[in-house]
Amino acid sequence: MVIMKTNSIFKKLALAFCALAMFATQSYAQWDSQKAHLIVDWQMNAPVSTDFADKISGWGMNFEGLYELTPRWSVGAFINFHTNHKYIGRQTLQLSPTEALTTDQQRSAYQLPFGASVSYNLYNGRYVKPYVGVKLGAAFTRYTTYYGTGGVYDDGWGFYASPELGLKIYPSPYRRFGFHIAGYYNYMTNEMSTLTGDVTGQSNVGFRLGGHYKIFCVNGKYGIQV
Repeated sequence: MVIMKTNSIFKKLALAFCALAMFATQSYAQWDSQKAHLIVDWQMNAPVSTDFADKISGWGMNFEGLYELTPRWSVGAFINFHTNHKYIGRQTLQLSPTEALTTDQQRSAYQLPFGASVSYNLYNGRYVKPYVGVKLGAAFTRYTTYYGTGGVYDDGWGFYASPELGLKIYPSPYRRFGFHIAGYYNYMTNEMSTLTGDVTGQSNVGFRLGGHYKIFCVNGKYGIQV
């Protein structure tokens, strides 16, 4: 556990992994731009395996680049982030046999998973495509407890796995732009130390709502079609 001084690591990690995701998406587009897609979602998340910060939260987003291997199978790369919060009223915490702390707490659990994804279309309709998918990779987490004028935090890395069930909706049969909705479950093996105890592993359930865009390439320049 470390005394909290700055959260700049969040910005550095997010920028680095977003750059990696964009590079992966661009590489897919070089194979066949007509088969490359980008998903951008707003994300709602609820922890189900820990009471550290167990309030449902909409402070998250998901980014995913996909390439169609066949009309039904797609592979790609993803990165998403989320923050859950919980407020604890003023209480006295027994930190050790000789130490006690009386304070209220504002808890924050930050998650940054990234890795590879695969999905399978259950039905290849012109306007709707229901699918099942799974995301596998690594996850960075930071659990922070704010109290008084400071706080403590702990960082951790672990394995990430997330099955999901979703639907892609296309207003036009050309499928250049569509809407995306998905429900998911995820599990992380991260181990964290907090002010009041240790957390081993974390599970979450939630849903995503966003857009599904086709990537195009013109004269070596990439963009999305809407």
